[in-house]
Amino acid sequence: MAALPGAGDRHQPGPGVRRQIALGLADGLAYAEIARRLDRPTSTVTREVLRNGGPTAYRADLAHRATEHRAHRRKQAAPREPRASAQPYGRDAEAVRAYEEEFATVIMTSGMPLMMSRVLACLTLTDSGSLTAPELAQRLQVSPASVSKAIAFLDSQGMVRRERDERRRERYIVDDDIWYRSMMVSARATARLVDTARQGVGVLGPGTPAAVRVENVARFLDFVSEGIARAAEQARDILHAAPESAPGSTPESAPASAPGSAPALGVRPDASSGAASDGSAGRGSGRD
Repeated sequence: MAALPGAGDRHQPGPGVRRQIALGLADGLAYAEIARRLDRPTSTVTREVLRNGGPTAYRADLAHRATEHRAHRRKQAAPREPRASAQPYGRDAEAVRAYEEEFATVIMTSGMPLMMSRVLACLTLTDSGSLTAPELAQRLQVSPASVSKAIAFLDSQGMVRRERDERRRERYIVDDDIWYRSMMVSARATARLVDTARQGVGVLGPGTPAAVRVENVARFLDFVSEGIARAAEQARDILHAAPESAPGSTPESAPASAPGSAPALGVRPDASSGAASDGSAGRGSGRD
């Protein structure tokens, strides 16, 4: 069976393999089950589907033509420099590259667009947590315009910081608090859903089956969102724990600190995520 374009794969799938994926989606199978039947990693199937319309719009013939079109464009494009193979701490460069793709795919399945997921994964998995636009473009083998668009999105979400180094180059830095803010944004979004569900009780009529259902949904989500906010606040310091020395590392092999880097910032009062600096979900629990 032809290999799917997954982590470390260099071959494109044939129409038959894509038809099997399409049939699995039509049958309502999960990505993991489709991957098991194809004897492929789940992330490989996930990436194939999400790159070609998603689970509701995936069509084997269109996916095959789109992949051939992308391959044709790559052949016509000017050759790019290959990724640097050197890795600190004696890491396997190919294993790191494959893991980076896996990490980006998982981020993408949470709802973030593909290129934004790749840029965030690339930044997160560098020891310095800091790269310039040309460095990102070279590592990801994409155009500077793609990097710029992805950074603009991540910056608007408070997930990266911009700084100028001593050479006046703009560097993009992963803020260690982005995962904390992500949890708080999730808690706030759930809290808004709780409020909306409770409004429905009055519209549907207290005590009616529909009203009881939405009230129970509201109580459940309220409990979950409050738990997420509390857990995120309690665990926040974990994000700032000092790294341990890598086994067998030497001063020469350890990466230098990013120019202009600074300790991770806390949640800013004006952060676009709107997360409160005290970690509260911005509302009472409202539970009985």
